[in-house]
Amino acid sequence: MLTTNPFDDDKLREECGIFGIWGADNAASFVALGLHALQHRGQEAAGITTYDGAHFHSHRAMGHVAGGFDREDIIRKLAGRTGIGHVRYSTTGETALRNVQPLYAELNDGGFAVAHNGNLSNAMKVRRTLNRRGSIFQSTSDTEVIIHLVATSSLTAPLDRLTDALKQVEGAYSLLVLTEEGLVACRDPLGIRPLVMGKLGEATIFASETVALDIIGATYLRDVEPGELVLVNNAGIRSYRPFAPAAPRPCVFEHVYFSRPDSVAEGKSVYEVRKNIGAELSREAPVEADYVVPVPDSGVPAAIGFSQASGIPFELGIIRSHYVGRTFIQPSQEVRHLGVKLKHNANSALVHGKRIVLIDDSIVRGTTSVKIVQMMRDAGAKEVHLRIASPPTRHSCFYGVDTPERAKLLAAQMGIEQMADYINADSLAFISIDGLYRALGDQRDATAPQRCDACFTGDYPTSLTDLEDQSGGAPLSLVASR
Repeated sequence: MLTTNPFDDDKLREECGIFGIWGADNAASFVALGLHALQHRGQEAAGITTYDGAHFHSHRAMGHVAGGFDREDIIRKLAGRTGIGHVRYSTTGETALRNVQPLYAELNDGGFAVAHNGNLSNAMKVRRTLNRRGSIFQSTSDTEVIIHLVATSSLTAPLDRLTDALKQVEGAYSLLVLTEEGLVACRDPLGIRPLVMGKLGEATIFASETVALDIIGATYLRDVEPGELVLVNNAGIRSYRPFAPAAPRPCVFEHVYFSRPDSVAEGKSVYEVRKNIGAELSREAPVEADYVVPVPDSGVPAAIGFSQASGIPFELGIIRSHYVGRTFIQPSQEVRHLGVKLKHNANSALVHGKRIVLIDDSIVRGTTSVKIVQMMRDAGAKEVHLRIASPPTRHSCFYGVDTPERAKLLAAQMGIEQMADYINADSLAFISIDGLYRALGDQRDATAPQRCDACFTGDYPTSLTDLEDQSGGAPLSLVASR
């Protein structure tokens, strides 16, 4: 099988999205719609669990939301006025139905379903301890660690048991937990992964992004705060803060690439921030050119900002087909090369004889950039200048982002000039880390960063216990499983 998505397979990947609702008739229908809006955060699998006041109902399926939940009989079986859902992206962990969330278990005090966006950086160590105590795991997902910690907690109240479990894990998590007691939404104390709260009539909604509220006509209320647990049940909405206060470190890459441009993150329009990044990039790395060309689709807002700030016309020099997913073809090199053009093709009539500034959101392995630049040259571009709307990605992420090991990150192995030669660009420049913060409306404090920018700086905001415990640098196959 050949993936015909050559400009997307060399990206950092947000590994999942979550959506939950309390107090709505046909809750599963709203959850499915919300997951549709979050499909960009995970295309490998999707799942929904609902509760009807007496029983839990679950359906999980490989593939897109539309393929797994487009049948009326499936939605009808997911009865209840509350539900949670999850979309998952393939990572280094096992691709199997048993890892598809929400994960569900029957505990001593009733059913327990959990959907998790993030990554626990000590999951392997905790898992080994639980195994020695007799826990039997059914998946290779780090999320299951939370279920076992809840099940083995010595506390009695369900919310106390969840809190007890979360105090034993490290890393990043935004969670939706569905029990007989109610729906719980929570974020880790640093707020690395996003989670927002909304309202639709009398129903309360939680989602990874505001765009999932938009699709069902819900109103955004606020972000779930870092370190906050919100319990929603028939008694109303209650907020708890069981963790010691900490300076928040939300993921900066949500603004660069992960979130949909029509979302609002941390009170900022993602689209406007990306335009600001492009404008800042044009000031930091100006170049004489005829056209600014985005790498579709993620490079478009930054390219618009670059064009407006520089005065260089914005043009679509690469045309993307939105109707091609995967195709089964013979894996010869010649046919693979032709298959690339099923997804993207150069606008040769525009590009020929012109000086082009290509705008992309990031460089990971560099394979994408090599293809894009060569595509422009094959189309007759006179010059090809590459501008990147994020700093060089020199470090792996351990907080819920599918990242290659550091040895495979191009910027970790080469300087900027070497990278330009490797990619065959006439020039290459990245926005600076300070420029990225300026585009967000902040002034970066290197001694106390306001965001998690570890993929650029190597400044990890939490301990990386599993990584430190490993010998030989083996991949975190049990941890990065969402």
